[in-house]
Amino acid sequence: MESKNISPAVIKRLPRYYRYLGDLLKSGIDRISSKDLSEKMQVTASQIRQDLNNFGGFGQQGYGYNVEYLYNEIAKILGLDKDYNIVIVGAGNLGTALTNYTDFAKRGFFVKKAFDIRPELVGKKIGNVEILGMDELESYIKNNQVDIAALTVPKDTATEIAVKLVKYGIKAIWNFAPVDLRLPKDVVVETIHLSDTLMRLSYSLKDKISK
Repeated sequence: MESKNISPAVIKRLPRYYRYLGDLLKSGIDRISSKDLSEKMQVTASQIRQDLNNFGGFGQQGYGYNVEYLYNEIAKILGLDKDYNIVIVGAGNLGTALTNYTDFAKRGFFVKKAFDIRPELVGKKIGNVEILGMDELESYIKNNQVDIAALTVPKDTATEIAVKLVKYGIKAIWNFAPVDLRLPKDVVVETIHLSDTLMRLSYSLKDKISK
C-alpha cells in the first residue's frame, strides 16, 4: 500500500487508530462511522477521513468503516503483518522492564536476547530472555535475524554503541538514551526522551494550577 509523502503527524496517529479499532473488535463492534470513532478518539471526523484517505480511504458512505477490515489494513500500513526480532542493549531497570512487557509479543515484536556489560548479569535471565555479554553482541547479530535494537544504555555510551550496532548490520534502533543519535540515513531511529514527556506534563500541570 502506497505510503510515500505521508505527513509524520498522520503516521503518528495511525497507532492510535489501530489501538482503538482493536478495542472495538474485542467489544464485538463490527462497524463504526467516522463520527462515532471521532467521539471515542477525540479526533474530528474530518481528520479521520483525511488521514485514511492518504491510503486510499476505507469507508463507505452510509455504512462507515468495517472495523476488522480497517484494523487489518492499518496493521499492514504499520508493517504489523510480519514479526520482528528485537535485542535489548542494556539490561538495567529500563531494559528489564521492556523485556518483561508481554504486549510486545502480542503485536509481533519478540525480544530474543538482552546484552549488558556487567559480568554479574551475564548468563542470567529476564523471564525467558537470556542476558549475554556485550562482547557477544556482534556475533549474535551477524548470525541471527535481528530487526530492531532497543538501546537502554547511559548517555555517555549510547552513540558509541549505536555506531557499532549499525556496523553490525542493524537498520532500526529504538533509542531510550537521552541523546539524539546521528546515524546514516538508511538507519531508522525512534528516540524516546522520557524526561521530555515529563517536562511537557509539568508544563501542562503548571498551566492548570495557574488558572
